[in-house]
Amino acid sequence: MQQLIEAVQKKGPVCVGLDTQYSFLPDYIKQKSDTQGEKILEFNRAIIDATEDIAGCYKLQIACYEALGLDGMRAFAKTLQYARGRGNVTITDAKRGDISSTAAQYACAHFSGDFETDVMTINVFMGEDAVSPYYPYLEKGKGVFALVKTSNPSGKDFQDLIADGETLYERTARKVSEWGTPFIGKSGFSAIGAVTGLTYPEEFERIRPLLPHTFLLIPGYGAQGGTGRDIAGFFRDGVRGVVNSSRGLITAHKGKSEDARFAEHVRAAVLTMKQDILQPL
Repeated sequence: MQQLIEAVQKKGPVCVGLDTQYSFLPDYIKQKSDTQGEKILEFNRAIIDATEDIAGCYKLQIACYEALGLDGMRAFAKTLQYARGRGNVTITDAKRGDISSTAAQYACAHFSGDFETDVMTINVFMGEDAVSPYYPYLEKGKGVFALVKTSNPSGKDFQDLIADGETLYERTARKVSEWGTPFIGKSGFSAIGAVTGLTYPEEFERIRPLLPHTFLLIPGYGAQGGTGRDIAGFFRDGVRGVVNSSRGLITAHKGKSEDARFAEHVRAAVLTMKQDILQPL
């Protein structure tokens, strides 16, 4: 998490979501004789090359790769290795959440071996049992983002329920902050971060005081409706998170370029997003 915070401070708060689907690829890659996984890897590498000086990190949604079976998972592993090998921070968006014995296996799978990443998303619905197996890895430099307030419309079905005078997402935020206290680093932020969606600015502001030492992964920008102005209030004391956009960035070439220049359009979209977030500050 410390590495991520330093990257955001140096390069900006944009997280490029490599939630890559085959339909996103430009025609010149689709026309090659490689497997779908190999084509996706080529696409991902080109985007990383074009944006790594202006992107704080890269997030890979594992479902996009699992859907292609072993071929997709090879692309997943090689994308992580390529990005991390060049000094970039990676986030695996897997939203794992299970009892301690199973969570320990998830932690091992994503913090070591073929699928090693720097940070991963977790679901804490099952309480600290779903979080504690990650603690040993946090002590060795890894990080997690716990779901607190998600950006999808039906998240309110459970997250907005009232318990003892506060919403479930507020209770979750308090717990995430509590669990993260022993892992606060020199930056003042914990190795346990939080996922808080940008699509509900009022709730976003309610969460803010509950997470004083928590760095955020913020979905909901762009295709889901969030803007830089929505986040300005939360960042008024300094940048306290990384803002993700996936489709809005990696499909920026569609309708403009289907050749090797496609990554130039992705880079331009990242720069526009970065400016939109930072200008109100």
